[in-house]
Amino acid sequence: MVDYLPVKRALLLGPLLIVLAACNNEPAEDPTIVPPADTPTSEAAPAAEAPPVPEPSADGPCPYLDTAFVEDTNGQRAGDVKVSADDPPACFFYRSDGGIQLTVRVFQGEAPVAQAVVDQAAPVDTSNPAELAGGWAGGAQPTDEGAVYAVAKEGTAVVVATNQEQTIKAKVVAQEAISALGL
Repeated sequence: MVDYLPVKRALLLGPLLIVLAACNNEPAEDPTIVPPADTPTSEAAPAAEAPPVPEPSADGPCPYLDTAFVEDTNGQRAGDVKVSADDPPACFFYRSDGGIQLTVRVFQGEAPVAQAVVDQAAPVDTSNPAELAGGWAGGAQPTDEGAVYAVAKEGTAVVVATNQEQTIKAKVVAQEAISALGL
């Protein structure tokens, strides 16, 4: 009788030896795994910054808002009216006791800066949404001094701050300023 056991062992161990020889302790490369491409690091563009808040620099009148309109809308008699040196100027309406009752700021320039002006006055993330016909959008909210209504469209921003608690009064003044300026 012939012993076939060594032949059977060779037939069984042969493929196992081939597999073991292929495993040489180095990780196999999987052709389906694509290593991440080196992406160049780029710094994000800096966020636009709002220009400094205007300051009164001369006596009024406001070239785009009638004092009687402001008095009727805000519900207080206006004393002095002052304007800033900007073009168009910011308008400052004072009470008869010298305290400020309403300010209107108009910014014209680049759209990201106009949005920064709105966010400075009434951050869109934390204020109530504010919208006006014609694509104006921004925010409205009460403040420690009263209320603010700020909207932007393209490169123009209009910000109205009032010493009254109702944002509707600031909204009406913003609408009037936009209309009077033809914005």
